[in-house]
Amino acid sequence: MFWRHGYEGASLDDLTRAMGINRPSMYAAFGNKEQLFRAAVARYAEVDMAYAREALAEETAAEVAASLLRRNVESVTRPGRPPGCLTVQGGTACGADNEAVAEFLAASRLAGERQLAERFARAVTDGDLPADADPDALARFVMMVAEGNAVHAAAGVGPEQLLAATEIALSAFVARDAGART
Repeated sequence: MFWRHGYEGASLDDLTRAMGINRPSMYAAFGNKEQLFRAAVARYAEVDMAYAREALAEETAAEVAASLLRRNVESVTRPGRPPGCLTVQGGTACGADNEAVAEFLAASRLAGERQLAERFARAVTDGDLPADADPDALARFVMMVAEGNAVHAAAGVGPEQLLAATEIALSAFVARDAGART
């Protein structure tokens, strides 16, 4: 429900109906709507975003970026799931009363970006990326492509089109790497 309707768009009635429980049971299990949302995001990160953690283990920075972005396209267009990404769509339209939810989601996305930047910094240290590469900017670039894929998937853009755009982004990543080494 959160993924389809966002934090604010998912009513307590929608949530309890989807879980097959009543409100007192939901409150007993999760505390309140925001705590339920945070639990849903944690589960999403653990299961649906596992590909991002796995990508960090690839041997080269280019393989990290390629694995993350190609698998991102698969994830945001997976049949039987809402299109897009829970952490992107879940709170982008929060009002002032739910600013903490939007901040939580932004912090979650930025934590992923920091992990990617740390991996790219290791690539610089290891000589896989040029010494003048900016790990933070590279990580931001990759995350902007991934988040853009999620937004476009939610708007109905299909996996073939997203993958075509992803390949252009990956060629820019590789070109930047090759250009800096010459």
